[in-house]
Amino acid sequence: MAWRGLVVVPIEPLWLLAPCLAAKFIRNFFALLAGQDTSYTSIHAEPDLMNVRLSPVGDAPAALDPSLAAALVRAQQQVNAVVLGKSPRVRLAFACFLAGGHLLIEDLPGVGKTTLAHALAATLDLTFQRIQFTSDLLPSDIIGVSVYERERGEFKFHPGPLFAQLVLADEINRATPKTQSALLEAMAEQQVTIDGESRLLPAPFFVVATQNPLDLAGTYPLPDSQLDRFMLRISLDYPDRDAERALLTATDRREIIAHLKPCLSIIQIQQIRSAVSGVLASSALIDYVQALLAASRVDPEIRVGLSPRAGLALLNAARACALLDGRGYCLPEDVQAVFVAAAAHRIIPGGANHRARDQLAQKLVDSTPVR
Repeated sequence: MAWRGLVVVPIEPLWLLAPCLAAKFIRNFFALLAGQDTSYTSIHAEPDLMNVRLSPVGDAPAALDPSLAAALVRAQQQVNAVVLGKSPRVRLAFACFLAGGHLLIEDLPGVGKTTLAHALAATLDLTFQRIQFTSDLLPSDIIGVSVYERERGEFKFHPGPLFAQLVLADEINRATPKTQSALLEAMAEQQVTIDGESRLLPAPFFVVATQNPLDLAGTYPLPDSQLDRFMLRISLDYPDRDAERALLTATDRREIIAHLKPCLSIIQIQQIRSAVSGVLASSALIDYVQALLAASRVDPEIRVGLSPRAGLALLNAARACALLDGRGYCLPEDVQAVFVAAAAHRIIPGGANHRARDQLAQKLVDSTPVR
């Protein structure tokens, strides 16, 4: 025991405490013996190590609520029961929708493009409109028009088919550029401007556009600015033998779609979309995405590489894929799963290069290491 006046300070029990606390008390004790001032300001005070709360460095957000996750699984299963043998493409379509993007389906007629759009609308309980694009289609035909009503003495706006939650733009490349551009503001801003007044489109708003890549007579290729508005581009291709046999022997797809029941409500869709934006993307994953973007800009076979908007689309689609797998964090495999669909239609090959865009995009994935 050590004495200073009437103050008794036990030394032995200090060694039973944590070393850092013991050192602190011993230092104060000897400062008292020396007559030094041991008062501390809030700036100089040492932290109370016994009450420090350690926070995790990187908390991965939890996946979806079990009821939402189960409903999302049922929705995918229902669409896969209509569009047979195309589960990877159906998964990409769901990822595109949940990430808030728009989908371009480029394939031959009769492989199920329209069926996929119908099945998505019925399963997700979305209002549906189909627009058949032709060379004489006008912008007012899809946006709507204001008609003067004599009885009321004013113009009344009559909305066009674009004011639906899921819009199927069938054979979009058959319309003139003027009509194609009418979709641009709608896809980017989810609103249209008519007679100087902006009108909001319903939420959620999802455009599924189709085009035939072979029959190009009388078509107008989509400009790069409009291609960039589509988050993903997919091709359904021909079904395998078993899926095709099931199609030939089963009930007509239109009858099946007519009896589909919604698996998700609008409120649930909004909750899932909010969860997608909360999926964790680590700094290492961002580095990988940036490496893919940089590789596209220096590749000698590519004249125009991927833009920052393409990077955002890639990352959002990867987050949606992670959520579809029941994870609250994103992996490089999620980026690789969506890269070709998110990047191929945005890449412009070099002048003498005849390789398909899909091949160039796949080459970027194969040649860019994950660090």
